[in-house]
Amino acid sequence: MIELIQFPWSPFCIVQRQLLEFSGARFKTTNLKLTGDRSFIWKLTKGLYYAAPVLKDGRNIIFETSEDSQVIGKYLDQKLKLGLFPAELEGEQSILWRYIENDIEELTFKLNDAHFREFVSKSDQLSYIRHKERKFGRGCIDQWRAQQKLMQSQLATRLLPFEEMLSYRPFLLGDRPRFVDFDLYGMLGNFLFSGHYKLPANRAQISKWQRRLASAKLSQFAT
Repeated sequence: MIELIQFPWSPFCIVQRQLLEFSGARFKTTNLKLTGDRSFIWKLTKGLYYAAPVLKDGRNIIFETSEDSQVIGKYLDQKLKLGLFPAELEGEQSILWRYIENDIEELTFKLNDAHFREFVSKSDQLSYIRHKERKFGRGCIDQWRAQQKLMQSQLATRLLPFEEMLSYRPFLLGDRPRFVDFDLYGMLGNFLFSGHYKLPANRAQISKWQRRLASAKLSQFAT
């Protein structure tokens, strides 16, 4: 059985979890704690990786090799025959997932992290703050909390191209979901994780698409 090793709120873990849900395959999830559990991934990957998600499929351990690699998604696509990476859409998807994982994720993770105390255990909160402040500067989470309204407005603006795309088709690139649908779903899933936010009211097509993808199954698109 496939095992997804994850942080439940991580946008990139949500991507892979939703791919597995879509596939209909049996799988299990293992949730990491922030304290100490990175050593588990380090040992699992034989000292090659320490981040999440990681996929364990029998003896196969699958993880990303760069920020843009999509190794896990492509492994699941090939193994489960999901039809997510057709050759004719390769260039378009490469452009879109970079935008999704940079311009969209830049805002969604900050908005979610503004409420980290509600989903990170007390014993892990110090290490969580330390990790964020080492990367983004002292007081960054307080700053994100103060800028929530501004960042939500910016997110609505950055989502406009997807709203326009979904005005003419059920999924971003056509009549069936491709990898970029799940990628955007993961970033927005992270944004919605705390329960403090809703999708922008002026992005009705994205809201419909989000519900559509949440319940979509591969069997609906079998050829």
